[in-house]
Amino acid sequence: MRDELIVLTGAGGILHDRVRAALSRDFAVVDDPAQLRGASAAVSVDGDADADLCKACADTGTRLIPVRTEHRKVIIGPVTTGTDTGCPTCAAYRRRLADPHAAEREALRRHGDVSAPAVCTSMAADVAAGLVLDEVVRGRADRTFRRLDLTDLGVSRHRFLPDPACPDCGGLPADVAEPIVLRSRPKPSPDVHRVRELSTMDNELIDMYVDDAAGVVRPLLLQRDAPLVRVVAPVSSLRGTQSQNGWGRTNDVPSARLTAVLEALERAGGEKPGGRRTVVHGSYRELADRALDPRTLGLYPDDRYGSPDFRFLRYDEDLDCSWVWGHSFGRDEPVLVPERHAYYALHSPEDPRFVYEISNGCAMGGCLEEAILYGLLEVAERDAFLMTWHARMPVPRVDPFSAADRTIPLMVEHLRRRFGYDILLFCTTLEQGVPSFWGMAVDRTPGPDRPRVLCAGGSAIRPEKAVLNLLHELAHLLQLVDTYDGSARERARRMVDDPHEVKIMDDHSLLYCHEAAFDRFDFLLAPRRTHSFADLADRWRWPRHHDLRDDVREMIRRYRDSGLDVVVVDQTTADHRAGGFACVKVIVPGTLPMTFGHANRRLDDLPRLLTVPHRLGYRDRELTVADLNPHPHPFP
Repeated sequence: MRDELIVLTGAGGILHDRVRAALSRDFAVVDDPAQLRGASAAVSVDGDADADLCKACADTGTRLIPVRTEHRKVIIGPVTTGTDTGCPTCAAYRRRLADPHAAEREALRRHGDVSAPAVCTSMAADVAAGLVLDEVVRGRADRTFRRLDLTDLGVSRHRFLPDPACPDCGGLPADVAEPIVLRSRPKPSPDVHRVRELSTMDNELIDMYVDDAAGVVRPLLLQRDAPLVRVVAPVSSLRGTQSQNGWGRTNDVPSARLTAVLEALERAGGEKPGGRRTVVHGSYRELADRALDPRTLGLYPDDRYGSPDFRFLRYDEDLDCSWVWGHSFGRDEPVLVPERHAYYALHSPEDPRFVYEISNGCAMGGCLEEAILYGLLEVAERDAFLMTWHARMPVPRVDPFSAADRTIPLMVEHLRRRFGYDILLFCTTLEQGVPSFWGMAVDRTPGPDRPRVLCAGGSAIRPEKAVLNLLHELAHLLQLVDTYDGSARERARRMVDDPHEVKIMDDHSLLYCHEAAFDRFDFLLAPRRTHSFADLADRWRWPRHHDLRDDVREMIRRYRDSGLDVVVVDQTTADHRAGGFACVKVIVPGTLPMTFGHANRRLDDLPRLLTVPHRLGYRDRELTVADLNPHPHPFP
């Protein structure tokens, strides 16, 4: 026997007894936590006072090894000394997030249903006890735990990231006003708009973030039936199966996997504040001298509030709400932003819900500047698409076969041959000159059993990169061909007749699958000249910068020159920083906000919608509200 002391605490039972027996063969085992100071480790088996024990271990420098039975499994670890982030409470929270059925399990427990855990048999208890002994002998504290599956006795080890809001080892700092100062970020070349090549870190990043038991991202799904490579990365979230996914749509599996993980991390950053604790509450009237006016972000018409199923409160300057700090590049100073505009998945009954917001403008990058650039590009893409739709602008049609990048015509032809759809391309670039496009897949042999039209948008500094992004999106949408059955057609017909039947994101695409809505695209499809990429090059001219900061400054300058501010909320959390990333929400007051569900569209107090189409030469006069397209938009 080793001359070492182990403190064993927790509930009795077969697991506790077998752990005691295994430890007693090599160590002196006591039950008294008062002897921690002389112990080399403490083991807690299904105890309910781990937080106190963890603090006691931190005071004495003793390693703590928690052992828990949960969801037909035994969890051993993480081993911790209580002096660093990444404690048992963190691990339990990560496991809960990664469990897509956590909410259902908790509901069952609240109603007294205790049938879920499998029985810990004597054999399983012996295996678990052996794993506990191994951890004691291993003698290392780290951010991992072992999982014993009680159904087949399979054993696996899992890494986890600390929970920055953990009540035991973490705690978010208060949100404070801090200016954003753009830093120099040299690029590999002028035509590259990322600061580092992530493909070499593929395995490292997936190992850091993806795990079925405790990952920020749950296991990746390669969709083999897709027309192009597509990978799904489910976000671990308390929203469970209602959480959002990251999507990787590229031409090869490794880059699709990585893209999906990065988009999932972006989604996680935009759901709720995870880097700082919101502390500012009040009305716009009280905070106006340092706050962004919510009216500049678009509101609902007065008659919307009279609808019995409209779930948003009427906004006014005296409405008390929560605010987070962002940075206004127009004011060149920090500015308060309504929390509900900065984060789109808040569920706070104390905070009034006066607006519907999505992930529009959310982006992640290898540095803050990169994230801001891609957030602005997303704002530009959606603004251009919606401006084209709501103002029914007859924007130029572009020949995809004229692209210098021959991947574009190859993809267009692949989709035509695979699905029987012509791919039409339109230039939707607006007054800032940010390359933006609308792509449309039109059925070549129209019939009631096939989607008639599907649409997507794309924006990038390099025009052809924007088109490639758009084509990957269309390839994803074209799978509707296989699911457009009788019930889908019936629902699409109802949405054609009643726009308020368009309630969720997928409805916007489904509606325009119906042939009865095809004439709504007449403003785009009317016969006119088709342009080559070269014809429109002057619209997309962009300086060749060697520093990413200059690209960001150029983008901000273009918006400011057109009379629009750029506001950035830093959404970066400890999870993002672990991989060297930054996450932001970019808001450009006055641009058109993307929304889903026809009742949720916000066009009031956005006068630019009425003036820009005339300024760009697409309409012969400024528009009135009565001129706007009354139909739901077709953005997916």
